[in-house]
Amino acid sequence: MGIDKQINKWILRIQKNSQEKSADLLISHYYHEIYIYMYKQTIDKELAMELTQEVFVRMLQRIKNYNSELAGFRTWLYRIATNKPVYYYRSRAFRQAQVVQMLEEDLFDEADFSLDIERKMELEQIIACVGQLDVTRHKIFRLKIFGEYSFSDISKMMKIPESTVKTKYYATQRFIRTQFEGGTS
Repeated sequence: MGIDKQINKWILRIQKNSQEKSADLLISHYYHEIYIYMYKQTIDKELAMELTQEVFVRMLQRIKNYNSELAGFRTWLYRIATNKPVYYYRSRAFRQAQVVQMLEEDLFDEADFSLDIERKMELEQIIACVGQLDVTRHKIFRLKIFGEYSFSDISKMMKIPESTVKTKYYATQRFIRTQFEGGTS
């Protein structure tokens, strides 16, 4: 039996009788992929694990509403996954985590991890910059950069024309560039 048929079988078992074994198998199949997607956006192992867990909790809460005729399961799962970091970075928890992180960084020798911090700071600046934008542009940017989806795939996932996806993505790129060139970020 092909993996797609097996996945559909697990989904049906979960939808019909909330079968725990099928849920475990489905989560196990997608866990690493979703974790990597979250990690690319956060560069923080614990946060990526937390957001990944939230994605699967949400998936299980909503799986009874999943309809394979409207979207493939992976596409549906990525819709859920794309929202998690967007809402996290706009949340109070993110602002509190930034304060804790600054305090923790002061406790370590900067020479040991200066490159990691520099990369993380750049990513955080980009994420903060993108966080100023509307949710649609935010999602498009995350799916393209962190999920490595094509414009066509993003168009299908978000149910908007591909030309709109491209326009919003390139406008987001220009916005980020002007923010960094202008030193406002």
